[in-house]
Amino acid sequence: MSIWFEEYTTEQLNGFRNKNMGDALGIHFTAVGDDYLEGAMPVDHRTTQPFGILHGGASCVLAETLGSVAAWMVIDPAKYFVVGLDINANHVRSMTEGEVIGKAKPLHIGRSTHVWEIDMADDEGKRVCISRLTVLVKDRKDD
Repeated sequence: MSIWFEEYTTEQLNGFRNKNMGDALGIHFTAVGDDYLEGAMPVDHRTTQPFGILHGGASCVLAETLGSVAAWMVIDPAKYFVVGLDINANHVRSMTEGEVIGKAKPLHIGRSTHVWEIDMADDEGKRVCISRLTVLVKDRKDD
C-alpha cells in the first residue's frame, strides 16, 4: 500500500526542477516506490570539494531534496506545506566519479513532523552517506 497522497511519477517530479539548487547540481528523481523516493546526483565539478571527492554539503543537498519532496508527496499540498527543521549526515565513504544514488524512506510520518532517512550509495551499491531529515508540516492557513 502506498504512503503517497496521490500517485506521482518521476516525470512529474523531474518537471518541478525549475532553476533551483537541485537543478544546478544535476539532481534527478529515478524511482517512486510504495514507501520510498529515489534520486541521483552526478559526482562532477559541481558536487566535489577542492580535493576531487564528493562534497559533504552536496550529499546533504541530495538528502534534503529527496526527503523534502518525499514529505511533500505524503501531504495534501492544497492544505499543507513542509519545511526542513534539521538534517544530519554521516559520510562513510568517498566518491570521485559516477553518480551518488539516494533513497528516502520514512522513519516517522506524523501530523506535524516527519522524519526521513536518506541512504546514499555509489553506482556499485556501496554506502557513501546516511542522512536523517526532520521536516515540519505547516498549515497553509498559518502561512
